[in-house]
Amino acid sequence: MAAALASSPLVHLTTSRLRLPRPQASASSSGPVCSIGVCLGWRLKVGWRALRRRDRLRCFSTDGGGGEEGEKRGEEETSATAAASPASVPAETQTPGVSSEPPLLSFSVDNIDTVKLLELLGPEKVDPVDVKAIKEKLFGYTTFWLTKEEPFGDLGEGVLFIGNLRGKREEIFAKLQRQVRELTGDKYNLFMVEEPNSEGDDPRGGPRVSFGLLRKEVSEPGPTTLWQYVISLLLFLLTMFSCIELGIASKISSLPPEIVSYFTDPNATGPPPDMQLLLPFVESALPVAYGVLSIQLFHEIGHFLAAFPKNVKLGIPFFIPNFTLGTFGAITQFKSILPDRKTMFDISMAGPVAGAALSFSMFFVGLLLSSNPVGASDLVEVPSQLFQGSLLLGLISRATLGYRAMHAATVSIHPLVIAGWCGLTTSAFNMLPVGCLDGGRALQGAFGKDALFGFGLTTYSLLGLGVLGGPLSLPWGLYVLICQRTPEKPCLNDVSDVGSWRRAALIASVFLVVLTLIPLWDELAEELGVGLVSSF
Repeated sequence: MAAALASSPLVHLTTSRLRLPRPQASASSSGPVCSIGVCLGWRLKVGWRALRRRDRLRCFSTDGGGGEEGEKRGEEETSATAAASPASVPAETQTPGVSSEPPLLSFSVDNIDTVKLLELLGPEKVDPVDVKAIKEKLFGYTTFWLTKEEPFGDLGEGVLFIGNLRGKREEIFAKLQRQVRELTGDKYNLFMVEEPNSEGDDPRGGPRVSFGLLRKEVSEPGPTTLWQYVISLLLFLLTMFSCIELGIASKISSLPPEIVSYFTDPNATGPPPDMQLLLPFVESALPVAYGVLSIQLFHEIGHFLAAFPKNVKLGIPFFIPNFTLGTFGAITQFKSILPDRKTMFDISMAGPVAGAALSFSMFFVGLLLSSNPVGASDLVEVPSQLFQGSLLLGLISRATLGYRAMHAATVSIHPLVIAGWCGLTTSAFNMLPVGCLDGGRALQGAFGKDALFGFGLTTYSLLGLGVLGGPLSLPWGLYVLICQRTPEKPCLNDVSDVGSWRRAALIASVFLVVLTLIPLWDELAEELGVGLVSSF
């Protein structure tokens, strides 16, 4: 580590050896290298930058070079350096063309405290004075008997207090939170987490707990920036375009043959067709586009309605466009720290439940309209193979439309069926228990982060094998790996139980998700009469 720091230009500066270099002239040159104004300006610029680093790097002296001792040592080194300056060296001993003046940035490795340098470059840690005051004034026989301390946080920027709880965990935690605010002000967040590597449960029931302390600027999410608003707007416009494209694709039986052949036939050759031929179909594609967008907006409204009464701030949604479903949903970040796991569960589940409820309403009403001859003029013909993409939705469609309608090459359906189908599929994808998806957050709130790891690994395996989602499994898996793979940060109270009914609701939801994303295999589709398998 010392060798690495020695080669870094950042640490080659000490306040005692700061020198402004003189412009050097080559032995063969007959005039000054640069003009007086340029050299003076360069000197002032370098000198100003060096002086700005002076106070910041003074603390890296290993022998406590701060305060009066550091200033005295700096004066001594300055005197020693001045004595050995080029002015005191005889001219005949100097090598022509080479300056004997010490370089601008010089240092001795012995004067650098590498630990302090790394602490300066890393996140801000808790104040040891505050940690000592908390241990002496807050912990004790009636609250929490401290036995040891460990680093806490992603980079060890906090402190984890490990010991024995002396009362009900919720009451002790609320009391400690209040006392920490009274003692240190609004500087820290106190977390109650499960004790790492615990050998057993708490004698009062439940897991053993510890308390973590982090600075608020480290533990709380940052505000939404201007660039995030710009990116969110651009993604929403792209999502609108992809939803309109989905609506146009739903008119596949009416589109110009050259365009259908160009996009569906992998062996198609020749120049691309004129895309202006699709303009007359934009207006007829709007109902499907409006339906898909309204489902996603309703999904996000569900999140915000659940977060508002709990005083949890949410960031702006980043919609993800997709040309197969219209959209993959949206990425919505928590902009305030969550108080407990119940809050995480409720907010995470509210969005998919709201979106799925509206999607199923559209899907079922669309099926009823599809079977009504009165509205035949509003129907569109789609390949019956589409209904084989979901076991649950295919069976519901088969039960509603009947064998004769489904056992054909094409099926006439209402546009609401397409919007509802895409909304249900998107809601199911977002409820997968992996990463920072809604399903991953709900699972983390209900069963903890350790359970999320096992479920996430299983989900990745099923997506990789194509068991869930069919042809959409690969793009969805890549999307999760790139954008949503990191679990949610812990809540302030990351220990309290969410209740058995929430766990049961999550298990039922995951079961419905699996039935929605598992495609119908050919033998079952042929037996049930969902499409003509032999025709594909």
